[in-house]
Amino acid sequence: MTWESMIAFNLVLLAALASPGAAMLYVIKTTVASGRTAGILTGMGLGTAAACWTASAFLGLEALFQLFPWTYAALKIGGAVYLIWIAVQTWRHARQPIFEAATPHGRSFLSGMVVNFGNPKSMLFAAAVIVVVFPKGLAALQIGLVVLNHLALELIFYGCFAILLSAPSARRGYAALKPVFDRIAATLLGALGLRLILEK
Repeated sequence: MTWESMIAFNLVLLAALASPGAAMLYVIKTTVASGRTAGILTGMGLGTAAACWTASAFLGLEALFQLFPWTYAALKIGGAVYLIWIAVQTWRHARQPIFEAATPHGRSFLSGMVVNFGNPKSMLFAAAVIVVVFPKGLAALQIGLVVLNHLALELIFYGCFAILLSAPSARRGYAALKPVFDRIAATLLGALGLRLILEK
C-alpha cells in the first residue's frame, strides 16, 4: 500500500461525502433542528457505520451477499423502510417549530448508524473503490489503517459540517424555510427508500 493509494481513496471518499444522499440530508436536518451536538453525534454514527462497511468490504462481506442474496435483500429492505419512516416523520413535522421537531441527543448517534447501516450500497461502494485503489493481500495492520483513516475523514467532514450548519444565521435561515426544506428532504429520503425497495 502506498501514500498515493491512500490519497486516491480519500479523494474519492470526499467526493462521495459531498454528494447529496441520505446521509447528507439526514445530518443537515438533524443539525439545524437539534443543534451542533446532535449534528456531530449523528455524523459520528454515520461515520462509524461507513467505516464498518469498509472493514466488511475488506473482510469479504460482498462474497457473503453473493453466496446468500437474501441477506443483501433483507438489509436493503430494512434500510429502505427506515428511510421511508424518516421521510414520513419529517413530512409530518414540517410545520412544527424547529425546536419542537428536534431529535434527542441520545438518539442521534444511533440514528446516524442506522441510516448508513441501512444502505448496503455504502459497502458496495467501498468494495469497488478498494478493488480499484488498493492492491490485493493487504496486511491486517494496513487494513486497520485504511479503516481508521476512513473513520477519521468522516468524523472530520461531518463535524465541520455540523459546526457550520449550527451557526445562528444558518439556523434562522432554515427556520424561515423549514416547511419547504423538510418536505424536499422528506421527498428525497422517501424516494431513496422506494428506489432501494423497487430496484433489482
